[in-house]
Amino acid sequence: MQIEFLDAAPTSGSGPAIRLTAHLCAGDSLPPSLEPVLAQGAAAARFAGKPGQIFEGFVERSGGLARVVLVGIGAGIGAGIGAGVGKADAEADGFARRQTLEKAGAALVARYRTSGEEALLLDLSGGGLSAADVVAVLLGARLRGWRQDGYRTTLKDEQKRSLTRIAVLGAPGEAQAAWGDASALAEGVEFTRELVTEPANVLYPESFVARCQRRLAGTGLELTVLGKAEMTALGMGALLGVSQGSAREPRLLAMVWNGGKKGDKPTAFIGKGVTFDSGGISLKPPGGMEDMKWDMGGAGAVAGTMLALARRGAKANVVGICGLVENMPDGLAQRPGDVVTSLSGQTIEVINTDAEGRLVLCDVLTWAQREFKPAAIVDLATLTGAIIAALAHEYAGLFTNDDALGDALTKAGKASGDELWRFPMGPVYDKMIDSPIADMKNTGGRFGGSITAAQFLARFIDKGTPWAHLDIAGTVWADKPGATWDKGATGFGVRLLDAYVRDVLEAAG
Repeated sequence: MQIEFLDAAPTSGSGPAIRLTAHLCAGDSLPPSLEPVLAQGAAAARFAGKPGQIFEGFVERSGGLARVVLVGIGAGIGAGIGAGVGKADAEADGFARRQTLEKAGAALVARYRTSGEEALLLDLSGGGLSAADVVAVLLGARLRGWRQDGYRTTLKDEQKRSLTRIAVLGAPGEAQAAWGDASALAEGVEFTRELVTEPANVLYPESFVARCQRRLAGTGLELTVLGKAEMTALGMGALLGVSQGSAREPRLLAMVWNGGKKGDKPTAFIGKGVTFDSGGISLKPPGGMEDMKWDMGGAGAVAGTMLALARRGAKANVVGICGLVENMPDGLAQRPGDVVTSLSGQTIEVINTDAEGRLVLCDVLTWAQREFKPAAIVDLATLTGAIIAALAHEYAGLFTNDDALGDALTKAGKASGDELWRFPMGPVYDKMIDSPIADMKNTGGRFGGSITAAQFLARFIDKGTPWAHLDIAGTVWADKPGATWDKGATGFGVRLLDAYVRDVLEAAG
């Protein structure tokens, strides 16, 4: 979606005609220049300016038919927020305001994305919105406009996307500059959605790396790639054990952004990248197995985040690392009962080959700490079905060894809309993964599955290193459209990590 800012309303002959004009309405407050027939029509249709509510009408303007849309943003938006309240309440009001405005922009695009209109004029004249408000509307619009149509060849004309451009009139002067950062964030989210959406015959470890190399070229990110030979020489027995049943060789991808102070330790974002998970020998049921193309959602989120940080020139040192494998059940696949030796030297009894993500992550965590000595680590993984049983598709699970890190991530989740819910950890859960023949086993049994998975990963974190594990299995994919995404890949994690970098790493610099 192309976004442009106009200094004056387009006139005849100044470019392609824009037949669709939208106005944002705070409650029942209508634009003063609105034609009476449209105002009467809105009243007859009981348009009340509720968030995301839409009224459409047609009038004659300049000798032609104009399509005019009123979009509700809620009764309290025009008056500002936070007056006379505490900081926490003001922040909560700000989060709610931003989400309401995003919803309005998203609703507008969802309604007209396949309308036949190619451009939309968003007229904000006299609306009283701040630059941040305008950015929120536009971010919601752009994110809701993304859809993967590359494999669709039989769409009817009325099903094809037509809306490709939004022209903004009457925005505050600071809005265009602020949109630069937001558009970088949107590009990161869109890249994550692209990666998560691709089928496994197109996106596998090698092609994931190749796509990142193409997309990240020229951004200033430094990329390092390890292949099977390098990982074998290092001793990544846990990760390699997962991949040995697949014809697709594994990869490890590191993306380094040095935008902060020279010499400062980076923060590491680490993503699970199982590009297809059949379950291995512990084969998954066939029903729904096609969804396992998105078992690399953590790696996708890390790649999208690194693109967003680079595009906006984040003033922080960050490294993004993706462990990329395919989990398949051929004659060479690891078996339940096998024992593997991780890069850390700890041994693991593989009880269930479908608990593979933690085997990938444990070696990547060890490698990241040895190579980069990070100040903190956040890993993202579609790790357990148990997290969906606990939280449905509303929150991602948060597990951490550091309260300050956990609090900062929770706050970033609320600010971004990628929300987290913290779970307990402790020795009582840790003993559930002790093995009688190895240092540990890769599952702790039926109960507390998300917690024991986190306890497993915690055994690979160096003492004194702040670490958080985000189980995002329920949030990377949606079976129905949401406020700012269509059915399918949501891009979860990019906005969360970007908010964390802004609020914690850049604020400290």
